[in-house]
Amino acid sequence: MTSTPPSNTGDDRARIYNGRYELIRQIARGGTAQVYLARDLLLDRPVALKVLFPELSSDPSFVERFRREAQAAANLSHPNIVPVFDWGESERTYFIVMEYVDGEPLSSIIRSQAPLPAARAAGIAADIAKALSYAHRHGVVHRDVKPGNVMLTRDGQVKVGDFGIARAVGSDDSVTQTGLVMGTATYFSPEQAQGLGVDGRSDVYALGVVLYEMVTGRPPFSADTPVAIAYKHVSEAPVPPSEIEPRVPEALEAIILRAMAKQPGDRYPTSEDLYADLQRYSQGAPVLAMGAGLGATEAVGLTQAVVPATTALLIGAGGAAAATVAQPKTELVSPGGGQPQLPKRRWIAWTLIGLLLLAALILLVYGGGRALGYFGSDTYIHMPDVHDKTLAAAKSELVKDGLVVTQTGVHSASVAADTVTNQNPAPDATVRKGQTVHITYSLGATKVQVPGVFDQTLAQAEAAMKKRGLNSAPVPEAPSTTAEQGEIGRVINTSPGPGATVDTGATVKLFYIHGVREVTVPSVVGDTPQKAAFVLAGPAYELTVSSTTSSPSPTVKKGQVSGTEPGVGSSVKSGSSVVLVISSGPPAYVPGVTDIRASEAEAKIHAAGLRYSIVYVTNPAFSPGYVSSQNPQGGTEVTQGSYVTIDVVQGTAPTTTTSPPTTTTLPPTTTATSG
Repeated sequence: MTSTPPSNTGDDRARIYNGRYELIRQIARGGTAQVYLARDLLLDRPVALKVLFPELSSDPSFVERFRREAQAAANLSHPNIVPVFDWGESERTYFIVMEYVDGEPLSSIIRSQAPLPAARAAGIAADIAKALSYAHRHGVVHRDVKPGNVMLTRDGQVKVGDFGIARAVGSDDSVTQTGLVMGTATYFSPEQAQGLGVDGRSDVYALGVVLYEMVTGRPPFSADTPVAIAYKHVSEAPVPPSEIEPRVPEALEAIILRAMAKQPGDRYPTSEDLYADLQRYSQGAPVLAMGAGLGATEAVGLTQAVVPATTALLIGAGGAAAATVAQPKTELVSPGGGQPQLPKRRWIAWTLIGLLLLAALILLVYGGGRALGYFGSDTYIHMPDVHDKTLAAAKSELVKDGLVVTQTGVHSASVAADTVTNQNPAPDATVRKGQTVHITYSLGATKVQVPGVFDQTLAQAEAAMKKRGLNSAPVPEAPSTTAEQGEIGRVINTSPGPGATVDTGATVKLFYIHGVREVTVPSVVGDTPQKAAFVLAGPAYELTVSSTTSSPSPTVKKGQVSGTEPGVGSSVKSGSSVVLVISSGPPAYVPGVTDIRASEAEAKIHAAGLRYSIVYVTNPAFSPGYVSSQNPQGGTEVTQGSYVTIDVVQGTAPTTTTSPPTTTTLPPTTTATSG
């Protein structure tokens, strides 16, 4: 997706999607959609609104791709992945609502600053690998990892986005049309370039290409057409980065070249393994990419795979383009400069070459047939699913199926020890008996000690906890009117206490002093009463909800908060009480029904969304069957479903009476109500 100059047209500002998202300006435009900076009017926050081009909204494949992006990313919650908040249909097209990332795409940084320092490039790649590892563990392969889909915030945080062509691992359905490989040729894996199936190792390859470009300032392969670039991914070895940029360290070069191995089995088994090797490099420890017994130059040589004579590259919507490996040829010119002359017996050599090529083709077809289960082959099986099984049970099952198991243990605060968290190849993949498979299992949470933070500021204490891998939860002590200004905000205790041994990722409560102060009542309109109470009680406000009241609201859904007492923006003391006003739904207005027939009055009351109660009275001033009075009066604003009491005349009183009309409420048997 390429950036475009901001657009501040009046039309853009006036457009509101789904009654909630107000467009501010266009910030990017891609091949199928454009992205706007917008404001979420309900939550009052900036968001990025990705809108499919209207001319594509009638194409089911593009709509499905758009829906897939929203579904894939909405299920991923990770600090290094751009979250999706919402998606829907409006203005005869479809849109996705994402977090607005205030930063710069990695592609722009590479253009303006490359080659990047090795340490910085490794750190960015490690964060991307973490995001991909999380997505792979949740069954999602990105398939379009490139600098344009990576954002760096102003504080340096890495965010991976645009899961528009991602798909679930092992799914049979695809939004890819026949003859079309989705993705960007510069960052294709060899298997993508050939239209073959992909898994997490394809993302590992693409990340290797991105890392190559960061440290050298240029991609490993370039050509005039996407077809030519994709062919190079399949058939050519990359120039080692250090030959382009001599400052690239040997260890980092080894990591890049292993990630870019032509055969998926020669790469890092998972993006988590790539992340671990990048961490080892950043910490100055030996990297696995160099510990496999091969130097960087030898590793490059191994990527020179034997390529079939014709490799199909499916690029663009136009179909397939064939890339062929040309046989060496010798130009033979006659002494007189005429037509080339074939040496005698040359036809024998060409015949032998033809026979050899035919034999190679037969072997290739036979081997491929056996790989697909033909020609009596029974050495291939479907990879079993060992996720969430114990390490012992998973190894036993895999060994029983004739597979060789390698394993890696990683610490996890959320997964029990000795539980399998990942596997490569993925479940149901076709594997050969005797093949080596890799499983990742949990070592459980690492243990750390709670640091002592007594008398530190709240910000200092939270930073100390974060440094140890712990979360923190500030807990204010009762407001103190005697605390001196310098003491307010100081930590006085923790739970668990200093020196206690806890799991990494555990939450430590930080008890701190705070005094009575002026706070501004925040807006909690649209929140549930429970969420509103939580926000008000937070350390920023320290307000309590004393009671609730009900009131109609034309804009807020029934059961949600429509206001507060004191109102939003009011200045109050911390510790004060607030009354929540809960919406009872849209208001209704009582129609005037005096001096009309009771049946007409009942119909008007029902039409207004209200119910009625009839009291039969005697009133000589009105005709029998007519309404003599009502409560509430016409025009009164009430809650939907409220009752209106109408007095209906049941007979005519003597005309000779001179006393004021009397209103008599009859026994229950003469009172009627509407349900």
